[in-house]
Amino acid sequence: METTQTFDRLVRAEFAPRSTYLNTASNGLLPARTVAALHEAAVLRAEGRPLTPLHEDVEACRAAYARLAGVPAARVAVGASVAAHTGVIAASLPAGAEVLTAEDDFTSVLNPFHVRGDLKVRAVPLERIAESVRPGTALVAVSAAQSADGRVADLAALREAAREHGARTYVDFSQSAGWLPMAAGAFDFSASVSFKWLLGPHGAAFLVVPEDFGGLTPVLAGWVAGEAPWDSCYGPVQELARSARRFDLTPALFTFAGLRRSLELIEELGVEAVHAHDVALADRFRAGLADLGHTPVPAPGSAIVSVPGLGSRQGGLSRAGIEVSDRAGNLRAAFHLYNTTDDVDRLLGALAG
Repeated sequence: METTQTFDRLVRAEFAPRSTYLNTASNGLLPARTVAALHEAAVLRAEGRPLTPLHEDVEACRAAYARLAGVPAARVAVGASVAAHTGVIAASLPAGAEVLTAEDDFTSVLNPFHVRGDLKVRAVPLERIAESVRPGTALVAVSAAQSADGRVADLAALREAAREHGARTYVDFSQSAGWLPMAAGAFDFSASVSFKWLLGPHGAAFLVVPEDFGGLTPVLAGWVAGEAPWDSCYGPVQELARSARRFDLTPALFTFAGLRRSLELIEELGVEAVHAHDVALADRFRAGLADLGHTPVPAPGSAIVSVPGLGSRQGGLSRAGIEVSDRAGNLRAAFHLYNTTDDVDRLLGALAG
């Protein structure tokens, strides 16, 4: 009971949405502490004070994400987008290498492999991705949870299949980091944005690489990728960072100032508690849909629920103060820590009307 009360107290202190917000799969709400940190960062810059605290925020975010991912901070690089991280991985593959992907996965996970033009990119249904790994597959790239409909990949089966055939693995945790426990160390590469379930501002993304860097070349490296960044501002970088920081991109300092507070909140609440809360709400919505005669896309254990044929209701729901998404004609509702059973019931009531 105390744990539940603590969870509720922390959430109430941080969030006061003015709508029934069920669209975290697009953007997470910013906690009050994050909004305050963003304001403080802007004032710091406006007053011309040293920006040292903002650079410290970047390292605090790297360490916090590493804890959530279950890896050492030395394996975590910071950047701005999953697409950029995917691009670094794509650039490392030899011509003709086969990349196995899930059909209709999010573009940032796929497109950098396609634009190479000399890779064999093969797409299969998500449910068949593990069984589709074969001799000669160089890399398997997949989202842990599908953006369009919330289906959760069988990552354990994928990992074993990849190991059996000598393939490397790349997992995008953007739609699961923050509500679904992750073990990034089980995969060669992984990435995530921070503006969805991790509740941060736009402009930050993380990349996890092996200790030996997995054959990646830091093709986007600038001065921040140097072992001594402030000594690497002019001319070629003389020594790249001896950690995953060699894959860093110049950070959006305001973003990391806010994100530090968001990650602190996720750690205070605990991903396991957030998972239980989010999935319970999603399951309540699925049960209510069944009572209304609607069948969502099967995605057991997911905090995202996608309902075929109801995407056209998105506009009317928004005008009624209920925020969801329309994805490929499906209504997508995403439940997170600031949502309640009242939110679920309000959405069900609106769909019944």
